[in-house]
Amino acid sequence: MTRRGLLLFAAMCVIWGIPYLLIRVSVSELSPATLVFIRTGTAALVLMPIVLLRNGLRGISGWWLPLVAFAAVEIGIPWLLLSSAEQHITSSLAGLLVSAVPLLGVVVAPLFGNRERTGRAGIGGLLIGLVGVGAIVGFDLHASDVTALVEILLVAVGYAVGPAILSKYLTNVPSVTVIGLALTLCAVAYAPLAAVQWPHSVPGANVIVSVAILALPCTAFAFLLFFALIAEVGPVRATVITYFNPAVAALLGVLVLKESFTFGMGVGFALVLVGSILATRRPRSPAEAQPVVEAQPSRAG
Repeated sequence: MTRRGLLLFAAMCVIWGIPYLLIRVSVSELSPATLVFIRTGTAALVLMPIVLLRNGLRGISGWWLPLVAFAAVEIGIPWLLLSSAEQHITSSLAGLLVSAVPLLGVVVAPLFGNRERTGRAGIGGLLIGLVGVGAIVGFDLHASDVTALVEILLVAVGYAVGPAILSKYLTNVPSVTVIGLALTLCAVAYAPLAAVQWPHSVPGANVIVSVAILALPCTAFAFLLFFALIAEVGPVRATVITYFNPAVAALLGVLVLKESFTFGMGVGFALVLVGSILATRRPRSPAEAQPVVEAQPSRAG
């Protein structure tokens, strides 16, 4: 990997690991819908001029249905649920649970036409990852908010389905166009809710800074960096950031918010990591079992 590729990779590992912390701070004074509106609207204002300058709207008339579906399952619904969940559980726990996305991606892929077999290693990885998720939660649902855990599960499902829609229906649409329009659609959808739930007083400085970082470095600029990373190192290597983002999220939660980090959470994350690698690895030879689904890119929270 080139020096530029390494720098981009390191930047993405951090940039898409910190949103969990920032969301936790933001929802202390903003409603989830308001946060999603500000985040998507601000990022859209940055990306849409790039889309227009590149004539990105040309020829997309036949792709609106999958684009709307992608916007909903990749951004609109997950970001709302994640923000809602982080009102009740720690950012560390949220980040670690989202690390199960690659595992879900293996399950989701056949639903979108991927007929390749996962193979014994892949099935073993799924089982190991499932045990890891259980260890992260602690096998004690009474210790956490059950509704929040279900919300995080739905977030992970959305993050697994989004790339499947993208790869099946939107490969002919430029990436910047897809993300720019998806953010715009979500901002428009959440505008009415945000107007009703807009805070009556100016949020604290820590919330304002958190939202600004979420919208700009962690969303608008992050997607541009991610596209540059894909161009530099290829899509397979680029998705390896999936394995580092949750660790960054957990570390920041412990250091900044003084959240607890249990032994079970550490062991669980290690199991999810091993399971994800096994479930998504490429076969070394045609004789090996068989297909795999690439790890899905980690999301900006």
